[in-house]
Amino acid sequence: MAVFNRRIIVTLFLGFSSGLPLLATGGTLQAWMKDEQVDLTVIGIFALVGLPYTVKFLWAPFLDRFIPPFLGRRRGWMLISQLSLMLSLFGLGLCHPRHSPLSVALMALLVSFCSASQDIVLDAHRRDTLKDEELGLGSALFINGYRLGMLVSGACALWLADHIPWRQVYTVLALAMLIGVLTTFLAEEPSGCGTPPRTLREAVLEPFKDFFHHSGAVLILAFILLYKIGDAMAGSMTTPFVLEMGYTKSEMAAVVKTFGLAALLGGSLLGGALMLRLGINRALWLFGLLQSLSILGFAWLAQAGRTLPGLASVVAFENLSFGMGTSAYVAFMARLCNRRFSATQYALFTSLMGVPRVLASTPTGYLAKCTGWPGFFIFCAAAALPGMLLLLKVAPWKSPEEGAVSQQPLPA
Repeated sequence: MAVFNRRIIVTLFLGFSSGLPLLATGGTLQAWMKDEQVDLTVIGIFALVGLPYTVKFLWAPFLDRFIPPFLGRRRGWMLISQLSLMLSLFGLGLCHPRHSPLSVALMALLVSFCSASQDIVLDAHRRDTLKDEELGLGSALFINGYRLGMLVSGACALWLADHIPWRQVYTVLALAMLIGVLTTFLAEEPSGCGTPPRTLREAVLEPFKDFFHHSGAVLILAFILLYKIGDAMAGSMTTPFVLEMGYTKSEMAAVVKTFGLAALLGGSLLGGALMLRLGINRALWLFGLLQSLSILGFAWLAQAGRTLPGLASVVAFENLSFGMGTSAYVAFMARLCNRRFSATQYALFTSLMGVPRVLASTPTGYLAKCTGWPGFFIFCAAAALPGMLLLLKVAPWKSPEEGAVSQQPLPA
């Protein structure tokens, strides 16, 4: 197997297309609204426009069931969602946050819906086209492309806003979606995925039946919830911790954001490459252990006090291990999907993946106050242990390519 083949390279550019719209309705839109002196309460409410990303599984069966009249089931929906994103981003740029906040909200909601729809079909396409042994590296490249897309719609867009009007900034973001459109035409349409669901009812119900027919399905769901819970809890308090330790905002920007991003991208790529040799199961064990150890690095930093080299080392290790762990985690979820229903099943898994990020992160401020920073990070590292123990059942070390839930033969 060639390490970098056409299928693998395509995932990088599709990842860019997936990550680009996210901050256009998040931090970048908030900056625009702040420039226009929109009330902070209104800006806060605008967080609701991200709701489609959380509930995208509701319309994922539609994308599994119906086939556009061009380019096939996956590429056809990819093109539709990308062209819709271009139009909605351009339309968002035509709105005025201070004079017509409702129109901005509606257009931002449309951008989020189109973006979430694109995510559904891109995840399905990646699962359907890549071989099982390619999922690790393919997922890593997709994640790196996603981060680069966020960099364009975040930092680059904010820099542009200092030089050109916001309307033109959003026009640039809309045109940047052409990268995804071009990649869609160059990508392969998956084959050998079985017969698509014949009815919408089948598209809704069969993905659940298919998954729960496998042994260990409940344990798999528990694992998806718990594997990254320690990271989620620690990550939610990293910024307050760094500032409370006496580091300046400039130091934080240079080390945590810039240096950390480079380590994260490197970790994703390294994790994907290592999975070619280790397999997904063994990678989950090794990378999960590194994730837990990296959290303990912050506990050490809390005791060591203010030390810039120490902060750089801990941040680099944490982001490197986070990138590696996320690559294995995403590849594992992709491997679970039946190609007949990959859009619906993967959308469900990713929605479930986001639960700890919200619920488990909520009490972290209280925990940090009660236990102190060293105790808090030790607790976060310990919180990762249940997910690691579940690996004994869902991804045993001795079977690197197949977990407890094996893929059933595809129906004709």
